[in-house]
Amino acid sequence: MSPLLQTPEESTAPSRSGRKLARTTMGLERDKKRHGDVEDRRGDTLVDEIGIVTTAPAPNGVDLVQESVSLIEYVARLGDFRSTQRQECYSLVRRMKSLLPLFDEIRFLGSAIPPNAIASLSKLKKVFCLAKKLLKTCNEGSKIYLALESEAMMVKFHAVHEKLCQALDELPFDEIEVSVEVREQVELMVTQLRRGKRRKDTQDMELAVDLMAVSSKTDERNADIAIIERLAKKLDLNTVENLKKETIAISNVAKERGQTSECIEQIVEILNKFKQVFGMEVIDVFEDPVKPKLLLKPGSLMIPHEFLCPITLEVMRDPVIIASGQTFERESIQKWFDSNHRTCPKTRERLGHLSLAPNHALKNLITQWRETNNYKSPNTEGLASPQGSSIKQEEISSLVEELSSCQLKVQRRAAKDIRMLSKENAESRILFAENGAIPALVQLLTYPDSKIQEHAVTALLNLSINDTNKKLIANEQAIPTIIDVLRNGRMESRENSAAALFSLSMLDENKVTIALLDGIPALVELLEQGTVRGKKDAVTALFNLCLNQANKARAIDAGIVPPLLLLLKDKKLNMVDEALSMFLLLVTHPQGRYEIGQLSFIGTLVDIIKKGTPKNKECAASVLLELSSNNSSHILAALQFGVYEHLVDISETGTNRAQRKARGLLQVMKTSDQLP
Repeated sequence: MSPLLQTPEESTAPSRSGRKLARTTMGLERDKKRHGDVEDRRGDTLVDEIGIVTTAPAPNGVDLVQESVSLIEYVARLGDFRSTQRQECYSLVRRMKSLLPLFDEIRFLGSAIPPNAIASLSKLKKVFCLAKKLLKTCNEGSKIYLALESEAMMVKFHAVHEKLCQALDELPFDEIEVSVEVREQVELMVTQLRRGKRRKDTQDMELAVDLMAVSSKTDERNADIAIIERLAKKLDLNTVENLKKETIAISNVAKERGQTSECIEQIVEILNKFKQVFGMEVIDVFEDPVKPKLLLKPGSLMIPHEFLCPITLEVMRDPVIIASGQTFERESIQKWFDSNHRTCPKTRERLGHLSLAPNHALKNLITQWRETNNYKSPNTEGLASPQGSSIKQEEISSLVEELSSCQLKVQRRAAKDIRMLSKENAESRILFAENGAIPALVQLLTYPDSKIQEHAVTALLNLSINDTNKKLIANEQAIPTIIDVLRNGRMESRENSAAALFSLSMLDENKVTIALLDGIPALVELLEQGTVRGKKDAVTALFNLCLNQANKARAIDAGIVPPLLLLLKDKKLNMVDEALSMFLLLVTHPQGRYEIGQLSFIGTLVDIIKKGTPKNKECAASVLLELSSNNSSHILAALQFGVYEHLVDISETGTNRAQRKARGLLQVMKTSDQLP
C-alpha cells in the first residue's frame, strides 16, 4: 500500500488486495483533482451535524467507487489531529482505509454493479462525507473548542460509526461477488464498531479540571499560572505560532456559532489567558485574525516572532537548529536535552540525534535587526524578573544559601524573594531547583514562624509548575509537611498548601501518596472552614485527587458531601459549577451514589434544573441522569419535585450537552414507566 495512505495504527492488507489497490490508486491519481474537489463541495451540501441530506441523485457505480476511494485518500492525507480527539480520528481513518480492498474488488467486477448495490454504495459514500467533515474539524478546528466540546464530538463519532455499520450491513455481498476474505474483514470491522464503548479516561478528566479552573472569572491566584501553562501544553498551544493559528480557528468557529454565544466568550477568554502567559499581544479575534501580528515587548518595539526562541519566547542570541529542523536558543534547548528529553519541544517528534547546528543566517538577521532598532537584550548573565530587573546566577545561589542562614530575618526574606521570582519566570524555576532550593524550602516548612511557612509553601507551589520539579518536591518528602501546614498553618498558608497539593497531584503517583498521608481529610476541612479562595483551592485539589477511583471513597468517608451541599445552596459563594462537577465525579462510585442520593439533594438538583444558569442546568441534569440510571426511585423523587416540564424545555432549548442529558432522563422515565 502506498505510504500516503498509512497512519500510525495501519495494519497490513492482504497481498492480493494490495496489488489491486495499487492499480486502483494509480488509476485514481488522474482523477484525484477532479473528484477530490467535487467531494469538497458535495460533502458540505450532503452533510450537516445531525444527519445527511441528499441534494442530487446517486451517480453510477464506477463513479461511486472512485469518489469513495478519493474521500478515503483525502482523510488519510489530513495528518495530525487535535489531541482531544486523536485516538478516535485515527481509529476512524484506519477503519475507512480497511474498506479499500472492498472497493478494489468492486471496481474490477466483470459485470455491471447491481442497482441495489449502487444504492448501498451511495449511502456508504454519504457516510464518508460525514466522516470527512468530522475529521476536517478535528484537524483544522479550534483546539480549545474541541476540548470544551469533547463529549459532543464523541457523540458525533458514535453517530458516524452507527451510520457506517448500517451502510455496510445493507451491502449485498452475494450479488457483488466479493471474496470471502474481504467480506470477513468488513464483517469483523462492523463487529468491532458495535462492540466499542465510549472512552472515559483520566487524561480527559484532568483536562476537564484544568478547563474548569482556567474558565473561572474570579480569584487571580499564583496557581492560575501553573494551570494555564499546563493546559496550554496539553492543547499544544504553548508557542506563538500555534496561538496565532488558534486565533484564526476561533474566528472561524465564531462565524458559525455567533460571537455572543456563551461558548465563544469562554473560548476567547481562555485564549487570551494563554496569550498573556506567553507574552503575546491580546487582540480582538473578530477583527482581522489572519493579518500577521508581531509580539509586543516593553518600549512598544514589535519583534518578529521568528526571532523568538519557542521555549523562552525571548529574542535569540545563539540560534541553533536541531534534528527536527526547528530553531531554538542554544542554552534553552540544551537544558531541554539535559532534562532527559529526546523530542522536539515544538513538533513533539522524537529526534534521531541531539546535535546542534548553528543557524548563521538567522543570527545575522537578528544582529542586523538589533542594530537597526537599537534593541537592548536582557542581561545575558541573568534572568528578567517580573518587575523588569534581572537576577544573576550568583544571586540565585546566594538566595538559596540564605535559606539556611542562622538569622530568621534573612531566611524569611530569601524565601519571599524566591517566591516572587519563581511566580512568573519559567527559567528561574529550573535554576532555583538546580541550585538546591527545594530541600531548603521543605526544611523551612517545619519552622514555627508563620511568615516563613507561608513564603516557603508558596515558593514550592510556584516551583511545582515545572513537571520535573514536581518529582523533586515529592522525592524530598515535602508532601507530609505540606499537609501538616494545610492542617495547622495560617489561612493563607493553608490555601496555598491546597493549591500546592493540586499542582503536585497532576502526577498520578502523587495522587496516591497524598491520599495515603491523609491529605484528603485536611482538604475537606478547608472546604468546610476556609475563605472563598480556600474553598476553591480545596475543591479543585479534591477534584483532581478523586480522578483516582480509590480516592473517591476516601473523600466520601472524610465527609465531603455536606460541605459540597452547602456550596450548592449558598449562591453568594458562586461555586455551584465546582460543586456540581465534584458531585458528577463522585456519583460514578457506588458509595457516592448512596451518600448523595438523598431526598434533599434530589430537590436541590431539581431546583438548579429549574432556575440555574445553562451550565448549571447541564451539570445538574448529568448528575441526576447518573443517579437515575442506577436507581429508578431517584427519577420518581425528581418527578415529585416537578422536574418533568423543565426537562422537556431543556431538551429543546438547553446547551447541546444539556439537551442530550435531558433526553436521556426522559428516556429513563419512559422505560421505568414513570412518565406523568
